[in-house]
Amino acid sequence: MGRARIEDAAGLAAVRQWQTDAAAGATSSRDVRALAVRYTLQLLAEQAEGNTLEVRVPPFGAVQCIEGPRHTRGTPPNVVEMDAATWLALATGGLSWVDGLATGAIHASGQRADLTGHVPIV
Repeated sequence: MGRARIEDAAGLAAVRQWQTDAAAGATSSRDVRALAVRYTLQLLAEQAEGNTLEVRVPPFGAVQCIEGPRHTRGTPPNVVEMDAATWLALATGGLSWVDGLATGAIHASGQRADLTGHVPIV
């Protein structure tokens, strides 16, 4: 049985709240950040179906996405990992993939560890 899908209205409300808080220089509550992260990861998995790349945003979630060779056991060969603020900025267009990599905010390993063309999501 799969996870319950986050409804668009609730997910978008959390993303908007995070954007409003970030613009004001405030930190959103943990619940808002968690919902916004999980919702945008859900959208990524839906828009870039596949199992080649694992995108991790600890402690809130991880998804496998992007078509290609399937990974089923052990440590995935293609991983992208970042904190929640970086992920939400990337997912909403406030941070580019290239800039995130250049600053070290995004950690990517593996030949297929690339979200170019898949972000922003929202």
